Order: sequence, then C-alpha cells, then structure tokens
Amino acid sequence: MTDLLLGIDIGTSSSKGVLVTRDGEIVARASRAHETSYPHPGWVEHDAETVWWQDFLALTRELVAAAGDRELAALAVSGIGPVLLPADSDGTPLRPAILYGVDTRASREIEELTAELGAESIVERAGTALSSQAVGPKWRWLARREPEVFRRTQLFLMCSSYLVHRLTGEYVLDHHSASQCDPMYDLRAGDWAADWAALCAPGVEMPRLVWPTEVAGVVSAAAAAETGLPQGLPVTAGTVDAWAEAVSVGVAEPGDTMVMYGTTMFLIQVVADPRPHTGLWTTCGAFPGTYSLAAGMATSGAITDWLRRLVGGDFATLVDQAAKVPPGSRGLLMLPYFAGERTPLFDPDARGVLAGLTTSHGIGEIYRAALEGIAYGVRHNLEAMRDSGGAAGRLVAVGGGTQGGLWTQIVSDVTGADQQVPAETIGAALGDALLAAVAIGAEPDITRWNPVASTVRPDPAAVDTYDRFYARYRELYPSTKDITHFLAERQRESGH
Repeated sequence: MTDLLLGIDIGTSSSKGVLVTRDGEIVARASRAHETSYPHPGWVEHDAETVWWQDFLALTRELVAAAGDRELAALAVSGIGPVLLPADSDGTPLRPAILYGVDTRASREIEELTAELGAESIVERAGTALSSQAVGPKWRWLARREPEVFRRTQLFLMCSSYLVHRLTGEYVLDHHSASQCDPMYDLRAGDWAADWAALCAPGVEMPRLVWPTEVAGVVSAAAAAETGLPQGLPVTAGTVDAWAEAVSVGVAEPGDTMVMYGTTMFLIQVVADPRPHTGLWTTCGAFPGTYSLAAGMATSGAITDWLRRLVGGDFATLVDQAAKVPPGSRGLLMLPYFAGERTPLFDPDARGVLAGLTTSHGIGEIYRAALEGIAYGVRHNLEAMRDSGGAAGRLVAVGGGTQGGLWTQIVSDVTGADQQVPAETIGAALGDALLAAVAIGAEPDITRWNPVASTVRPDPAAVDTYDRFYARYRELYPSTKDITHFLAERQRESGH
C-alpha cells in the first residue's frame, strides 16, 4: 500500500525531512545543517546547488532508505521565502539566491518603487508595504547591479519552486509564495499583477500559479535516477516554510496564531479576509480561500546563539543561569534589532541596544534580557495584528526555541497569553507531509497527527513586571533611533 508521505523543508540554517504514514505516524526523520553566505554588508544568500539541492539529496536518500519496502504516495517541499533565484530556461541558477527580509541590499529600489506606485496603492493592491522582505525591489536591484545576469534570466524561482522544477520540470509557484512577492501579486484578484510584475522584472515570464495543496507534477526519470525517488511520484507545489509549519500545528481557523521560535521569530495569524496593514505582511494562506497576517523579527534565536558563541558556553548552562534571574533581568532592557528589524518597524538600520548595563550584571542577566527583548518584540507584533482587526485566538508555539521552557514562559508572561505546545515541533517538514496527503485526496486529522502536548500559562506576578518594562521597551527605539542609524551608516562605511 502506498501509505508513506515525504516532507522536505529547506530552512535558513538547516534542512529537515520526515517520513509519515497517512495516519500521521512519523516513521523516520533526518536533518542537515548548512551555512548561509554573507558576501557583503546587508547581503544574505544561499547557493541553490550546494545548499538546497545537496541537502534535498542527502535527506531524500536517507529517508527513502528508511522506507524500506514500503512505497511512497507523494512528496511535498517547502523552503525559505520569499527569495529571488534567477535562472536560465533550463532552470539553472545564474547566481546565488537572494534571501528574504534579512537581505537589505535593495533599500534604494524600495524607495523608488514606493514613490512610483504610491505607498497606499501598494498596500491596497498587494497587501503589504515594500520593505526588505519584498521581491520586486530586488528584481530592480538585479537589473541595475548585475545586468548580464538579468539579461540571461528566463525563470523566476524560489526555494520550493526550484526543487519542484528540478524534480518535475514544471515551472510553477504557489499562490502563497507569490503573494509575498510584493508588489507583483494582486492579493484581492488572486493572480499576478501583470503590470507591476513587468515593471519590476521586465521580460521575465512569471510562473504558473497553483495552491500548495495541488500536485504540480511527477518525478521525472532523470530526477528519479539522481534522488532515488520513484519515477512518477506526485510532487505538490510546495510553499514557504513558515506556512508549512503553521499547517503542521493546525493553525487554520481565523484567530489561530503560530509563534515560531527559530533563528528569526515568525508569527502567522489566520484571518477571514485580506486586512492590509502598513506594519505587517498580508498574504494568501496555504489553503485556497484563506488569508493570513504575518510578522517577522530579523533576529531572535540568532541572538541567543551569538551570546552562546561569545561566552563559549552551551545553551543548557545559559538557560539555567537566566532562569535564576528575576523578570526584568535586574534592570536590563534589550532591543533585539541586531540585523535591523522587520515588522512592525521595517527599519533595516535599527540596531541592538542593551540599556542599564553595570559591572554587577553577568551573562545570566544579559541572556535573560535577550529572551525578554525578543518577547517584547512578539508582543509588539501581536498588538499590530490586533490593531489590523485580526481576531485574538489561540497561540501555538513551535520551533527549536520551545525546548527547555524558559523562553516560552517569558513570552507568555510578557504577552499575558497562553501558548499551546504541540507534541511534534519538527516544523515545516511535517506540514509538508500533511499538504502532500491533502494533495492526493487524503483527509488528514491534524489533531491526530500532532496533538497539543502542553500549555504554557502566564505567571500573574511576572505579567505586572513585564507590563512596566514593555512600556519602556516601546520608548527605547524612538529614543535611540537617530543614534543607531548613525552607527549603521558607520558600519557600512567600514564594511562591517
């Protein structure tokens, strides 16, 4: 019986895969770490061949071997996005992929396109103001800065669509990913904004649009020989990893909100209809007829890892030290904008600030202040979602940062909200497998696939403390903005 579903996700710093039965039982899982390239200040890239494809091959071969004699029913992929990977007519990449909002190279082009099209018109039609997350300005950057690459470009690929094209030969992109290609997708029309797409990427044919739950094609003979996958295996259209992760934990009803604890903190709230907001991303959902509000911080887990490397310690020790520090970190307050900030500030020149530091503070206080600063950022984004008219529903915590419990507890204390933690936090790969099940006509029950394992509840005593600190947190950014912008300019001049 063809009862195994394969899900593969390519993330910012690692890739994961999972093999699942139709009933949601995980048969095998695999992961691979990889490097992200930072060739110039503000540039963040992945090489599609050496990162995306090689990770896909390694994970697929390992999981196909784990399947043994059991057959595969379908494959779904997801990956980081929105990204820009220009390719020739055969799908061969012409340069490394330009990553999502953490790549800030196109600031000039953002300003130009906003002036040309009008800020209000962009938000009304595309759903989102232009920022470093937007693909359109990066297309213009490519045409201006690398004209020879742009001249040779025939295909526009993202991470998931690159894998789908390489496996099936189909040139497609899912509606959700396309809705993040601001200002190139008309959110209310549910199709490419042909005039604006041509303005951003003249002469480049946009891919055919499908939904993540649709089969885009089947594994070709050549791809089967290279990957070990069976020829003819159905492959879904794929999507952006964060939305696949939301699927994996049942974030599907209006008001449901995923809080993803990863290298970058990411939030997705399901809404019943488009609700454009200048400080958030409004997109199509993973399923036809659904929409979402999304928010993302430029750094979160990246800060905790930086601190770990800085002191030469390990996470378990740092968490233990931070847990012994009371809420408020004994008078420390951190702005976690170590690589600029995305929502709701959209300020690539924002920088990290640690206020209140004295010689009596140790790494425990600093580490806790980092966790608290990120939690304040989560609250800021949740308030923006509320202001846009989003319904306040359940919060579901996912990602590697949910391990250990301290970080999730701080977020609940800062936001005053319960958080459900599912049994499986493997992430987008499990959501991919679920999307694959839907694509072949199965009706997976997410409560069976991934039930809630625990609920984190706020501590009333800590909530009061954090309310007072949060008010100061909101004052700290505007109070230091001119200084951090000055410092960001000096960093660019020094090549840092």
